[in-house]
Amino acid sequence: MTLINTNFRHAGAQQLAQSLLAARQKTMALFDCYAAAGYELASRVPQLPHLNPPLWQLGNIAWFAEWFILREAPSSHPADALYNCLLTRGDDLFDANIVSHRARWNLDLPSPGAVKTYCHEVLDRVLDKLSREANVDSALYPYRLALAHEDLCGEAMLVGLQRLELPAPHTLAASPSLPVSANEIAFPGGSIELGSSHEAGFAFDNECPPYACYVPPFTIDAVPVSNAQFAEFVFDGGYQNRQFWSAAGSAWLMQQERSSPLYWLRDGMQWRTVRFGQPVTLPLQEAVRHINLYEAQAYCAWAGRRLATEAEWEYAALSGHPRFQWGQVWEWTATPFEPYPGFVAGPWRDYSAPYFMQYQVLRGAAFVTPPRLVSPRMRTFHGPERGDVFAGLRTCAW
Repeated sequence: MTLINTNFRHAGAQQLAQSLLAARQKTMALFDCYAAAGYELASRVPQLPHLNPPLWQLGNIAWFAEWFILREAPSSHPADALYNCLLTRGDDLFDANIVSHRARWNLDLPSPGAVKTYCHEVLDRVLDKLSREANVDSALYPYRLALAHEDLCGEAMLVGLQRLELPAPHTLAASPSLPVSANEIAFPGGSIELGSSHEAGFAFDNECPPYACYVPPFTIDAVPVSNAQFAEFVFDGGYQNRQFWSAAGSAWLMQQERSSPLYWLRDGMQWRTVRFGQPVTLPLQEAVRHINLYEAQAYCAWAGRRLATEAEWEYAALSGHPRFQWGQVWEWTATPFEPYPGFVAGPWRDYSAPYFMQYQVLRGAAFVTPPRLVSPRMRTFHGPERGDVFAGLRTCAW
């Protein structure tokens, strides 16, 4: 595994420098995909929920790195930066804390060329400063944070390309096939320490502090649910039978008039789908993706199973069991997104706290997630209606 793919949480200065360069190359390639389709200007981009105009996103990524590294802000509070922004009115344009999602289409943004120049200038200064940093966690934290932010934004930009049916960069890895017969795994349960420690390299604030948690015995699928398995649910009338759907799921389903997963297209007795603008035959042995929480819960009800709690998922992922495979898709869990006992917001103070008690936890990683970001401790989170992200499920039972 190369340095840029090694987990970034304990990355030293050399690895961080290589990873920041690689992340920026990927970001620029993603922006170029949008620009090639005529979406380089915010005014041309459809105003969809959860989608940012690519030009705004590009500027925000550079601004975030400048804020925490070059301007040495101890937190994301708008008054916390010690130095001025390199870009005139940069804070007014690219600070996500003060620029609402709706407003991002109507800003007087600099030209794409000017934003790219800003990105290059920030990265050059970041790398120069990094070359002189002490190789200790406290000094390297802002660099790790900026790298994580850019990687998270990159995955969001890929979600946007899929939504707009645009080609992805040719370097994007393909989704792997699942084993044909994987069955389930029984775990005896027991006490585990859930979460991460700030003292052990980088950790996202919602993973902290770690705490002891008892997990009762359970069984869990060795791999996520496949397209073939989910197609059985669809063919069996799963979207029409309300007994499988929660009250909230039924309400969502009535509004959507959905009879199959997002991007699925019926072709006789077979299914086709759309992958970054390209119609393809649905790969039956891939993990089902673009499933929201309601669909995941309905599938489990149909199968006589349930979603795993995040504690069960982390227990299984940390067990080292050779048949427990993950990383194909983010996986919905049965756990609402809540703070761990003793939670304290990190420097990126709006990363987690605004979404507690409203969103649901997903665990794992997707095939589009940079390997350096992948960790069995990581908690991502989305609203229950989000089916556009690269999310699927696996089932569990007592």
